Amino acid sequence: MSEVLRLENISMSFPSPGGQGELEILKNISLSVEKGASVSVMGRSGSGKSTLLYVSSLIERPTGGNVYCSGRKATDLSERQLAALRRDMMGFVFQNSLLMEDFTALENVMLPLMNRGEGRKKASLAAMQALEAMGLADRAGHRPFELSGGERQRTAIARAMVTRPEIIFADEPTGALDESSQRVVEDIFAALADEGIALLLVTHDPDFALRMKQRYILEHKELRQC
Repeated sequence: MSEVLRLENISMSFPSPGGQGELEILKNISLSVEKGASVSVMGRSGSGKSTLLYVSSLIERPTGGNVYCSGRKATDLSERQLAALRRDMMGFVFQNSLLMEDFTALENVMLPLMNRGEGRKKASLAAMQALEAMGLADRAGHRPFELSGGERQRTAIARAMVTRPEIIFADEPTGALDESSQRVVEDIFAALADEGIALLLVTHDPDFALRMKQRYILEHKELRQC
């Protein structure tokens, strides 16, 4: 299997609230994610799970260590190069769907393809196929306020996977859903790896975490496998 993501001795610090010194969040974290792997990270609130995800996905630069994407050292790239790398190989799902409220579900899913320069007709076809895979073909013309919480999150997953990314990053993707919708979304994520898409998610739900093939706990600034 080929390596999609590698974290090498990652550390992350922020200025302390009092303005004296720095607050260390992550310390010497290393992790390898192979193609098609599913990885979960658990930890207490405030343990740094989201920070780890943002560093892994190059949204934030670490204060120490390196991030490699498909063998390419990414931490030294310019902001423009990083944006292109995220666009071309990554998908993102957050706790809140972050859909464009004035766009339909179909138009929201089309956006990543349009940003890549795809024509509208081709983007529309691919977006509809992604919505169909989420069981949302009949909701394609609806705007986010017309969708349930679970439908919004499934639309966000369709948006994340429509470009066929190498890896999807998910930050508490079931945290704002009712129990029934949680289970639907969990089933979708559990199936993604079977399609060859790597998955790195942070969650507070132990049952969800257990459905991933590799499981870690983040505590005391360090990552350990469980």
